[in-house]
Amino acid sequence: MSKSAHPCGVLFLDKPKGWTSRKAVNHVIHMFAKPEQKNRKQRPKAGHTGTLDPLATGMLPILLGDATRFTSMGLNAEKSYEVSFDLSFQTDTLDLEGEVLVRFENVNVTQAQVEETIALFIGKIQQIPPVYSAIRVDGQRAHKMARQGEDVVMKAREVEIKNITLLSVAGSVVTLRVDCTKGTYIRSLARDIGAKLGLGGCVTALRRTSTGGWPAEMMVSIEELEEKKESCILPLQMWLRDLTDVSLDKRDAKRFVQGQRLPMTYDVQSDVLCCVTHDDWVLGTATFDPNKRVLQPERVLPTAQELLK
Repeated sequence: MSKSAHPCGVLFLDKPKGWTSRKAVNHVIHMFAKPEQKNRKQRPKAGHTGTLDPLATGMLPILLGDATRFTSMGLNAEKSYEVSFDLSFQTDTLDLEGEVLVRFENVNVTQAQVEETIALFIGKIQQIPPVYSAIRVDGQRAHKMARQGEDVVMKAREVEIKNITLLSVAGSVVTLRVDCTKGTYIRSLARDIGAKLGLGGCVTALRRTSTGGWPAEMMVSIEELEEKKESCILPLQMWLRDLTDVSLDKRDAKRFVQGQRLPMTYDVQSDVLCCVTHDDWVLGTATFDPNKRVLQPERVLPTAQELLK
């Protein structure tokens, strides 16, 4: 748990098609803001953990309140998608929002051909992100530069495709399930698979089914959120579930929130990030040095001081 005047925790929004990730976050902020909180600074803080394209749907974890300090844990998490793409054409945006650049007639690929091709993309690969993306080039968003008619050169970068499962081949449309690491662009993957087949690869449907192993069943729609918003917020500890839990007594808890390093007499087995609690309240996170047996504060929640009064 985490005490706060504002909501604090995580909700797994099923982002609607056509919404930007920023619009989804702003909608959530508006829903949880009280009528008297007219100033932006007075409203609840919220942030998402990984952009979804406007045409995509699916899991968009949104952290609220003090939990926003831990968005990086979602940004770095592995993600899963279901994607459909059409081999018969390609657009400049690599999805249905763009202008058609090329068409391919009489597309006829077999399941075996697709299986053989997608196998080439499993593992660590070099991928060129789409020009129409939020990546910054020389300090500017690539998609803004492209829409202004500028010639944008995107650099290849390493991503890892953990697994690709072929779900169907229906005419020129291929549907896959993809498990991948952060930074992977599914539009680029579809483009490259299509190119390997000598065809197009325009994404026609994209859905994120999981972030960091959280199942699709955790997602709530905008409609569900509006009906029962408070019950949709999961406690911060659930978001930090993979961290080693270190529960401090009140004396050490006070030292921790003051930023002091603590000699560890607690049973901590690893040198990874720890979730630090007191009486089941989250105080923050810390790193543990197994050689020196010292707990070093990493992030301390702003409300932690209030918890210990």
